[in-house]
This record gives sequence, C-alpha cells and structure tokens, in this order.
Amino acid sequence: MGLRGYFLVRWAQSAVTAFLVISFNFFLFRVLPGDPVRLLTREWLFDPETRLGLLRLYGLDKPLYMQYLIYIWNIFRGDWGLSFVYRVNVLNLVLERLLNTVLLVGPALVLAIVVGVGLGLLCASKGGKVDATGLAFSALSWAAPTFWVGMILLMAFSVILRLFPISGMTTMGVTYASSVDRVLDMVSHMILPLATLILVLLGEYALIMRESVIGVLGEDYILTAKAKGASRSRILRRYVLPNSILPIISIIAIRMGLVVSGTIQVETVFGWPGMGLLIFDSLLMRDYPVLQGIFLLVCLVVIFANLAADLLYAYVDPRVKY
Repeated sequence: MGLRGYFLVRWAQSAVTAFLVISFNFFLFRVLPGDPVRLLTREWLFDPETRLGLLRLYGLDKPLYMQYLIYIWNIFRGDWGLSFVYRVNVLNLVLERLLNTVLLVGPALVLAIVVGVGLGLLCASKGGKVDATGLAFSALSWAAPTFWVGMILLMAFSVILRLFPISGMTTMGVTYASSVDRVLDMVSHMILPLATLILVLLGEYALIMRESVIGVLGEDYILTAKAKGASRSRILRRYVLPNSILPIISIIAIRMGLVVSGTIQVETVFGWPGMGLLIFDSLLMRDYPVLQGIFLLVCLVVIFANLAADLLYAYVDPRVKY
C-alpha cells in the first residue's frame, strides 16, 4: 500500500468511527437514571399538559428510533439541540465555554509537553542521581490526584498566603480601568489552575520520553555517531530527539480531547467557567443535550487528532510509508 492509499484508508476509518461515536452518543445518555423533564417541571407545580408540551418541545414524546433519526439529521445540519437548563442552543453554549477552556488548558498542555520532554531527555541522558530524582518527581506527578494538587495549591497560595484569587475567571463586580487591568486580573485567576494542570500532566510526558530516549541511545546508529566523534549535544539534537519524540505525538493526539473537555476536577476546584465545569453541572441537572454535545465534540476532536498524528507519523517516520 502506498502513502496515498494509507491516507485514504485512515480517512475512511476515521469517518466510520465518527459515525459510530455519534450513534453511541445518542444512546449513552438515554440510559442514565432520572427523568430530565420531571426534574425541570417539578410535577407538583405544573399540570400534565404543560409537561406534555415540554416533552414535545424537546422531542422526547417520540419513539426512541424516531429520536435517533432526528438526532442524526440535526447533527449533520448543525443543530445540536436546546439545553434543558440554560434554554439556549447547545452549540453556542459549548463554543462559549470552549473558549474559556482552551484559554486555560492550551497553554498548560504546551508547557507540560515542553517541560516533560525536556525532563525526560535530561533524565535519560544524564543518568545517576539526576535520573533518579527526575524519575521520582515524574512518577509522583503522574500519580498525584488532580483535585488533591489543586486543593493543596489553593490552600497554600490563596487561603494562607493570599497571593491569588480563590475561584472564578475574573473578579466579580469590578470595573476595569483598561483592558490591561482586565487581562492582569484574568492572569491572576489563571495561575493556580494552570500550575495544577502542568504539574499533573508533565509527569506522563517525562516518563514516556525517558523510556523512548533510553531505547534510542542503545541503537547502532548512536554508537556509530559516537565512533565518528560526534559531540554529545549533536547526538542528542540530531539523532536522539527526533527519533524519541515519535511516541509523544500519539500522546499529544490523545490529549487533544483535554483541550476540548477541560479537566472537570481542576475547573470545579477553581470555579473556572469552562467545559469541565459545564460537564459537571450538566451531569447534576441531567442536561442531556449539553452532555451529548460535549461528548460528541470531544470524541470528534480525538478521532481527527489521532488521524492527524497518523499522517504526521507517515511524514516523520519513513518506515510507516512502507
């Protein structure tokens, strides 16, 4: 199979997977316990006709197979439904919260990747006490519960030292003198959740990078480069890093879903109004359309991020082409 055929096969596989995810997305939230309309109407306050009107409004009065067909049709024409709780279009609500999440999680992912890859490369190339210390820190970072790290930072820097705000994205009720003041206030709210995400994410990248570098250092071409008198820095930069970074590409593709969904624990602990907090609130309220919209968006991003990673693999690693 040539490179073009490989691309076409991967595109087809991704399209089929996306359709299966859309179907699974519909049925997944229908099996959750609880009646969303009953929660909304509080039957002791509304008569049966009002409740029936809400059922018709949200399309819940139709048979399940009809709901499924309507759902598939609406998805492909861009109508993701109406939120039970917020009474707004789901797509508009999700995109509004998505911007807040990307603002927080995007820089956290970039910094975690850079620091984690650098730490893994340093540990594998130095060895000894540097490797042992870096390995212990990376393992602790990977194993630490996200909410626990967030609570520790919140208690230390917000409650005890009072250096940063406790929660939210901006200070409520404040009139800013300029856009610069607004940005500075937002940055002060962002520092602790950003630090939490970096601390809990970098360990994974460091451990994977370390193992990858150790494997590459044992290859014959590294020994050949050393025999030719290549400097250590040149070997690391020219041979080790490009060949060790390949597993990180797959991890980055998987983590792209994090950019969309945010982290429920971090956004809940710090009250950051992003996708993670929206997921948490929607689960409590049985807001099916919002949950479906978020789940669908996350899955589609992960699917096509993995597709992009596979295509990038074929470009970076010549072995994939054959």
